[in-house]
Amino acid sequence: MFKAPSPTLLDNAQIMVDKLDPSQCIPNEDKDAWKLNNQVPEAYHLVSVPDDDQVALLPPSSPSSPVTKSFPRIGPDDDAPNQDDSQLQGNTEYECCERVIINVSGLRFETQLKTLSQFPESLLGDPARRNRYYDPLRNEYFFDRNRPSFDAILYYYQSGGRLRRPVNVPLDVFSEEIKFYELGEEAITKFREDEGFIKEEERVLPENKIQRKIWCLFEYPETSLGARIIAIFSVLIILLSIVIFCLETLPEFKHYRVVNTTINGTGHTLEEDDIPKFSEPFFIIETGCIVWFTSELLVRFASCPEKLGFFKDIMNLIDIVAIIPYFITLGTVIADEQETPEPQKKQQNNQAMSLAILRVIRLVRVFRIFKLSRHSKGLQILGQTLKASMRELGLLIFFLFIGVILFSSAVYFAEADSDASHFKSIPDAFWWAVVTMTTVGYGDMRPIGVWGKLVGSLCAITGVLTIALPVPVIVSNFNYFYHRETENEDKQQAYVHVQSCPNFPRRKTASSDASDHEDDEESDIMEMEEGMALTTGLDKQTKQNHANLSNDANNMSIETDV
Repeated sequence: MFKAPSPTLLDNAQIMVDKLDPSQCIPNEDKDAWKLNNQVPEAYHLVSVPDDDQVALLPPSSPSSPVTKSFPRIGPDDDAPNQDDSQLQGNTEYECCERVIINVSGLRFETQLKTLSQFPESLLGDPARRNRYYDPLRNEYFFDRNRPSFDAILYYYQSGGRLRRPVNVPLDVFSEEIKFYELGEEAITKFREDEGFIKEEERVLPENKIQRKIWCLFEYPETSLGARIIAIFSVLIILLSIVIFCLETLPEFKHYRVVNTTINGTGHTLEEDDIPKFSEPFFIIETGCIVWFTSELLVRFASCPEKLGFFKDIMNLIDIVAIIPYFITLGTVIADEQETPEPQKKQQNNQAMSLAILRVIRLVRVFRIFKLSRHSKGLQILGQTLKASMRELGLLIFFLFIGVILFSSAVYFAEADSDASHFKSIPDAFWWAVVTMTTVGYGDMRPIGVWGKLVGSLCAITGVLTIALPVPVIVSNFNYFYHRETENEDKQQAYVHVQSCPNFPRRKTASSDASDHEDDEESDIMEMEEGMALTTGLDKQTKQNHANLSNDANNMSIETDV
């Protein structure tokens, strides 16, 4: 650090020198130099020239003066050790208690040097990088940066690493300030986590070039036009499969089979046949959809970079569940086509068993709708919201469970003396309690007596309060994920700022790579455009002025004497 004597100290020294009798001064060959006799020590208690090199703004003098001291210009090499161990230890203790003045766009901050030294890898903690912004005339460091942000930056040093964004500073502006002061990637990562950002997992791509292209085609629709076309086609196939699943249940599309009701075969009845036929149009279209689903699943598995992790993905499990019912149904159809004559009773039992299994299997087909979540941001946001709100949903179910037990028991005993009571038992009242607490109210079960109606009123009010409490938290989670998704889609604007001192170009640290040179330069320089009509001559004159200032600063050397 370089410290200049205060103006008051210099003025007192000048007054003492002016009061000296010229007759007592010993003449010298160099008339511009001053040499004092026995009164010189009287001025020394006012102006003390230290042993080490420091900046002192005193009148110029001759090298032959007895107290002349030469002070080199300020540079990053000033902190190089050139003293013995004892003197260096003393200077270190002095620097730890030394105060530093930092001027941020006109707002002055004062702190101790040891506070900044806690993070030597940062801009303010590294003397070599910090000195590039030093103003020797004002004895301060000047930064033309955002002033409200520096409160949090300085608190980061004072607190030992706690970074909190001021409420009046936008997120993007504060992020740029963190990068400018070089607080490090760890500070940026922790800051983003505190702000609620979830670290996105890196995309793992196959090493093989062909597999990587195939994987991107089916997994990342935003990577290319071909991937978008495949995604759109897959969505259409999913919608077609869901439409067929719904249309099959219409009465005009159902088919029936004749079932014997007597042993001798004289009695017949019609029953719904859930086993499809190969010749049915719906079955043919369903087969085409399954061919696409199966092919897509196999291709994605073949090009997947992690085979074991492929089956851990919930979306891949949904794809597998979506195609399994078809193959089970296909086996049932083949068995039905090749059916051999059997006793009538045994045949009816087998048919009943097959129909029950098929109905369950067909129900599983409805899960194909979740395949849309692979291509729908809305469904992904809904899934993330439910996942983040599992605790609130668990509390909601727990509160409803307590309310159902409490009010179903109360309404049963309140209606026990009524002959027309709808509540035959406490389990029968469970349905009424759930419907009432959720404010649905089907009306199939209702209290009749006065006490029963009072219990029903309390049940409805309690249900409203119980459901209303966790709902705002779930809505807040949904809003967070929704806005985060929309903000990620927007292009991030690049903000660059004015370099505090144009005479000192930005230097790269030893840990930085050459490939990051352009990014670092862009983050330190902001183009301040007040008008577009700038002439070429004005630009050249401005560059020449900056060059002259730079040369003057590099050649600056001060010599003083008393």
